[in-house]
Amino acid sequence: MKPPICCICDKDFRNSDEGGLIYFKRRPSDEEWERMMEEKGMVGHPPYACWFCGQHFERAKSLEHLTIDEAMKILKK
Repeated sequence: MKPPICCICDKDFRNSDEGGLIYFKRRPSDEEWERMMEEKGMVGHPPYACWFCGQHFERAKSLEHLTIDEAMKILKK
């Protein structure tokens, strides 16, 4: 897993309870990634998940029904 560093502002919040990890809607490539990881017995940070600091968490959470590509376009405006 990637450390808790905000995907929007790069804030490192490892020593804080703020923010969190958001899992967005899976794309076909994400489902393929999950199958490959399971088949090989591997673990890793899902390509459809991102960390968000307290300042960006609620907005990102409201977009979790979108794919990560769609959500990030909106969040980075």
